[in-house]
Amino acid sequence: MSIKRISPEEAKELLDSDESCIYLDVRTVAEFEAGHVPGAKNIPVLDRDPYGRMQPNYRFVEVVEANFGRDAKCITGCQKGGRSMQAASQLLNAGFTSVVDMRGGMGGETDPMGQPTYPGWAARGLTVTTESAPEDEYGHLLDKAGS
Repeated sequence: MSIKRISPEEAKELLDSDESCIYLDVRTVAEFEAGHVPGAKNIPVLDRDPYGRMQPNYRFVEVVEANFGRDAKCITGCQKGGRSMQAASQLLNAGFTSVVDMRGGMGGETDPMGQPTYPGWAARGLTVTTESAPEDEYGHLLDKAGS
């Protein structure tokens, strides 16, 4: 199944024009707290274990489904675009019906040398916030799924 990718501007346009559309920030809690798309919901697709290594969040799909349902209109986003593609793939494979991925994430895509190749949300000058409602934060979303 191929994943539709959209630009940060297209993501903003969708979020502004359809209040049922959800921006699903799949970065870690710390990354989310450092700055995110206004109104984003944070459910990490990968998270750090007690040793600081990235591990899959095996409850990712379950938490998304418990909070929003399989028919939710979701835009996945991360830091550079890799994790959000993985998240979009997991959701589509689990039967979610309306998932797109925001290309470039917050920070933008880079080449193997770390040079920017596709600017992300923040680099395009779109609004970034550190404010979030408790119901948008992972702890609350996880509780709602039944931890």
